[in-house]
Amino acid sequence: MAAGRSRGEREPLLSPAGDGPLEEGEGRYRDIVETQQHYKSRWRSIWVMYITMFLSSIGFSIVIMSIWPYLQKIDLTADASFLGWVIASYSIGQMVASPLFGLWSNYRPKREPLVVSSAISVAANCLYAYVHVPASHNKFYMLVARALVGFGAGNVAVVRSYIASATSLTERTSAMANTSACQALGFILGPVFQTCFTLMGEKGVTWKIIHLQLNMYTAPVLLGALLGVINIILIFAVFREHQVDDMGRQCKSINFEVEESEDVSQDIQGNIDHVAIVAINFIFFVILFGFAIFETIATPLTMDMYSWPRKEAVFYNGIILGGVGIESIIVFMVVKIISKKTGERALLHGGLIIVLVGFFILLPWGKKLPNIQWQDIKNNSIPRATFSEMFTPLWNTQTMQLPFNHTEEPTGCPVVQSWCLYTPVIYLSQYIASDVLIGLGYPACHVMSYTLYSKILGPKPQGVYMGWLTASGSGARILGPVFVSQIYTYFGPRWAFSLICGIIVLSLSLLEVVYKRLIAFSVRYGRM
Repeated sequence: MAAGRSRGEREPLLSPAGDGPLEEGEGRYRDIVETQQHYKSRWRSIWVMYITMFLSSIGFSIVIMSIWPYLQKIDLTADASFLGWVIASYSIGQMVASPLFGLWSNYRPKREPLVVSSAISVAANCLYAYVHVPASHNKFYMLVARALVGFGAGNVAVVRSYIASATSLTERTSAMANTSACQALGFILGPVFQTCFTLMGEKGVTWKIIHLQLNMYTAPVLLGALLGVINIILIFAVFREHQVDDMGRQCKSINFEVEESEDVSQDIQGNIDHVAIVAINFIFFVILFGFAIFETIATPLTMDMYSWPRKEAVFYNGIILGGVGIESIIVFMVVKIISKKTGERALLHGGLIIVLVGFFILLPWGKKLPNIQWQDIKNNSIPRATFSEMFTPLWNTQTMQLPFNHTEEPTGCPVVQSWCLYTPVIYLSQYIASDVLIGLGYPACHVMSYTLYSKILGPKPQGVYMGWLTASGSGARILGPVFVSQIYTYFGPRWAFSLICGIIVLSLSLLEVVYKRLIAFSVRYGRM
């Protein structure tokens, strides 16, 4: 214990950011039982967890805009349906790994699963950079690489359980909100990094000695691998494991020594409102489901509707999502202020309505049809090709061998998607307006979901419950891309966006039913 400081000494509650005491008028004091060194070490460790969460989400989104064109480039047998499974494999890996890493962290220092999971992500990103090397089955190598990246991202359960155990009740809501903000920020800003690397082009630079192609497709994952190495160094150099009770008094931890006299135990009374917990899990699933569709559908939709080539689709969507990222950063800063006046429930309700309007705008309303891809084939001279072969997709060279040197990339809405022949085009103004609205509603919903979830749980151990919430998000990111690959590919944007709107309306109805139950644990039992 530091000099001049004894057990039970009264001192103003330090702010979670460590920037000084809270105002006396707030009437919040606690027994100070940790030294300043312990306090700073605890919050440095929490900031390392913020970085870990950010990098885990970056691993998902940094290639989300380029997976489809890269998949077409390395394996001509890959189709849009397989794209959905490639993207979903990340979340499948995360869903499998989260309980395993969580169980590991219950019996061993949390540093172990954190380091191992980060190392798996680094190796998986390197594998992704080499999926072009094998002579065949390249699409399956990509599938494995993305699944392993997701497996490494299973450390989010460890991150959230650590933050729950290392923060007091007054600190926890803010810390959980910051964690969700870092995760959401990673999902949104990942495509910005991808956009920067589109300047390298598809050819890029090749190092033949190590068979490495450094281009717009592989550079992002190599950056992800580098960031993963930096994260491992931070875990070894900065991270220390701490545990405090609801009042902020330090408890026993695995790798941070405290005096025996300072160990405390918690006596928690009261039951969690599981109806509210289940409702938040479902609403959170819908939020992540909508955003997964939003990110996944961007490249195929713009290539189909606006006849953008692969490189332009990745570049322009990266710029658009970069703007959405800047918008979301502003939202993250604003919602913490607005929530003090309106409350988290009202912000969650408003955010869902904004997201609903964003998807509703994407419904095709006009009469103009998109350009059909097979029209480009008809305009070329193909003397030895039969009429039926003209309707075969250009990328399927196993079923159609062109007798001439076709160097131009086919653009437009593929005729194999029958809805292209009768579905009106979605105008660019519709698409951009939808991006703006979803970028406004999604971060507000994301942060408020975690904030409400943390307050409902209160002083109860949150590891298992946070695991459920992680599973909800992983399930949404699994089903979202599959939804795109099946519903969008076979039925078109009208059916796809109509179904999404219906699901969001269902979640709004559920929110109305449980609205009064979404209150803090302490408020529910009259402690505040």
